[in-house]
Amino acid sequence: MNDKTEPSLPAEAEVAWLAYQAMGESKKIYFAFLQELDQKYDKNQSPSIAENLKLEELLKTHDVNVKAFNEAMANVEEPGAREAIMNKLTSASTLASSH
Repeated sequence: MNDKTEPSLPAEAEVAWLAYQAMGESKKIYFAFLQELDQKYDKNQSPSIAENLKLEELLKTHDVNVKAFNEAMANVEEPGAREAIMNKLTSASTLASSH
């Protein structure tokens, strides 16, 4: 099923879903850059000061996104909205683990 055929989420659940997506994207970017740095280590090279600063900034961004997701989830209080977002998160997790 795709987003066009799924029922829309209640507003507070939609905020949580968008926060989840932002958190996933920042995680992906952080780990991709970390892998690039790991390749330097494999060649007995060290990351530059700029690369270390970028890594720190990427981690800060991800931390902010994790906090925003946690806050958004805490704001999903209506049981139907909570069930809808949990179902969507479970679906997304199942889909991601199957790839």
